[in-house]
Amino acid sequence: MKKQVELIAMHRIVNELDRRTAAIARKYGLTLPQFAVLEALYHKGDLSVGELKESVLSTDGTIPVVTRHLKQQGLIVGTTDSKDRRRTIMTLTDKGRALIAKVYPENEAMLDAIFGKWNHEERKAVLRLLSLLELD
Repeated sequence: MKKQVELIAMHRIVNELDRRTAAIARKYGLTLPQFAVLEALYHKGDLSVGELKESVLSTDGTIPVVTRHLKQQGLIVGTTDSKDRRRTIMTLTDKGRALIAKVYPENEAMLDAIFGKWNHEERKAVLRLLSLLELD
């Protein structure tokens, strides 16, 4: 039973972090998945649809919907990969880069307010423990 309580507590923490990030994203007219896609492109550069899916831990059905809305808003563009015409590469537009450059620091500040209480060694220990989950 204790194991269940611990798992539920971890799940609640993740849900609360998502809720807080979604609230920040919403202030800028974004959904949580849209924020995740913009953030991935902001930090990793141009990505294929498949790479985006892996980066934001999304499903095959979600990414096309999210990227379509972001394209309609003028925040990203998709271009056909010159080396593999089956792949579409997503790129931030200037408008998208300007938006995520405002949203991301606000989200980072929220996370820092929560996790900033931990020192470097404590953060490393938590990451080490989480890596033991080996989620696929």
